Amino acid sequence: MPVHYIPIPKNLHLGLAYASGSVFANRTFDANDILSHLILQMLLYFNVFFFPFWWISAAVMLELKFDILPGYYQGVLVTGMVLITAFEGLRLYLGVVGNLKEKVPELAGFWLLTFLLQLPILLFFLTDNGIIILPLERAMHSLYLVFLLSEILAALQALRVMTRKLTLQFHLRQLREVCPAHRHEPCIQSITTHGDNTPADQRRCHSVPLAQTHAPVHNLVVAKV
Repeated sequence: MPVHYIPIPKNLHLGLAYASGSVFANRTFDANDILSHLILQMLLYFNVFFFPFWWISAAVMLELKFDILPGYYQGVLVTGMVLITAFEGLRLYLGVVGNLKEKVPELAGFWLLTFLLQLPILLFFLTDNGIIILPLERAMHSLYLVFLLSEILAALQALRVMTRKLTLQFHLRQLREVCPAHRHEPCIQSITTHGDNTPADQRRCHSVPLAQTHAPVHNLVVAKV
């Protein structure tokens, strides 16, 4: 089946290439770029020191009001405290490792634990008036909530940057497989077709170093003879 190509004016072609280079110039990454999120690391650092004070205050307040709470509230509060205490160490560890070593699975696990476990329990501690919220509790829970919300936003931003870098590295590996003869030099793919009726298996695809061409930076050059 014949393939017809719509010709593009040369001026328009050069303009699109220049515009794409200008738009995406700041969205590429070098292989040695450090993508660790500084704000997220600072939040995790201060969270490590803040959590013992939060736990002591929450435990003392729970002890003071435990006898006057209904039985189901006693069970819910104790369960919430146990869950937060059990997963906080793991959560902070995953956050530090995922951020410093730029590991997406660990950082994603940190984000999920923060958003799906710690945040709902803390919101329950802050919003349910049936548990008799004391002033010290409200202040400490509010500070802890600020930490969690800030970490969620910072981790989400760090995940977006890291996944973009991994995607870029994946495409670069594919490009090296397509152009094995010029691994250390930019290359383009040139496809030459001999007429519209040439079978696809007779078309020649070869890699040409970018330095030997006079065309602007294009990923794919299609020449029809």
